[in-house]
Amino acid sequence: MIEVEKLTKFYGNQPAISDLNFRVETGEILGFLGPNGAGKTTTMRILAGYLPASSGTARIAGHDVHSQPMAVRQSIGYLPENPPLYPEMTVQGFLHFVAELKGVSPGDRISRVDSAIRRCSLDDRRQTLIRKLSKGYRQRVGIAQAIVHDPPVIILDEPTVGLDPLQIAEVRRLIKSLAGQHTVILSTHILPEVGMTCDRVTIINKGQVVATNNPESLTAEMAAGSISYDLEVEGEPEEILRTLGDLSVVQSLTLGDREGLAPGHHRLAAIAQNQTDIGKLLAATVVGAGFGLYELRRNRVSLEDVFLKLTMTDTPPSAPSLDTTEDTLITPDPEPDPEPGPEPGPEPGLEPGLEPDDQP
Repeated sequence: MIEVEKLTKFYGNQPAISDLNFRVETGEILGFLGPNGAGKTTTMRILAGYLPASSGTARIAGHDVHSQPMAVRQSIGYLPENPPLYPEMTVQGFLHFVAELKGVSPGDRISRVDSAIRRCSLDDRRQTLIRKLSKGYRQRVGIAQAIVHDPPVIILDEPTVGLDPLQIAEVRRLIKSLAGQHTVILSTHILPEVGMTCDRVTIINKGQVVATNNPESLTAEMAAGSISYDLEVEGEPEEILRTLGDLSVVQSLTLGDREGLAPGHHRLAAIAQNQTDIGKLLAATVVGAGFGLYELRRNRVSLEDVFLKLTMTDTPPSAPSLDTTEDTLITPDPEPDPEPGPEPGPEPGLEPGLEPDDQP
């Protein structure tokens, strides 16, 4: 449904994205992640027809973004980071206006507007002027305008910005309900939200793809190197270390700080030998030796751990090509960083002092 191949965008002499390759299958929700300035918003603006690419191709629902821009715009619903709203219009009036702009037939407009209002929980704000809405409600109106014409592809750039936890949960349910009938590409900085919402994740750093896979596979790939446990044990620390250290399957055992613990309690971190799951053996050994076991917790790699590992490198690896048969987690390039080039000036029409992705 969405195909991006060798997509590149320069701001002056500086590439915001470079040879970007990824795809989103029909009915899939893709989490599009990256640090600030990585090129997420630039990519989304190109897909939405808001910005031209410097080179490369992007196709949405079979239409080329460059040569068939009107067909592309009819096929997408787009929520930019700052929702495009008219503050002097009511919520319902604005959505009717947007539905007309997007070519919804007169006979369908009322039902489409009612559906968007209901799905975004705006029923009690139908006749409220947009300028009187809170930021959270304005964000909901922004989502409603993106889905009011029932497009096959929906592009959401930070859809939960400004929402409280309850509203975030409601928007998450809304986005998940779009799967299957719509193809969704979702950019967000709330990483747990991605794990709960998205079928696959693409992570970019410095304008290039560094990983693409489903969230479970990304975390499993990173966790493959070791299995570790944290323990809280009551007893003499020397005896605890000696008893657990004698286990052949324990690679290393360290004693942590005691801040906040009861007298005689100690924190320990145990790393397994050869990826062996040592949890059951640790528990049996501690209890069998007469120590008090108050906590035993396996450390699990989160999507945040993966994100930080892949985006804290200075030089991103080469992006995977579209013809690969398997999803790939790419190890950051160990080569030395090149000398930085001169800072480019802003592209005409951009506000000085802002990164390209942060432009209004």
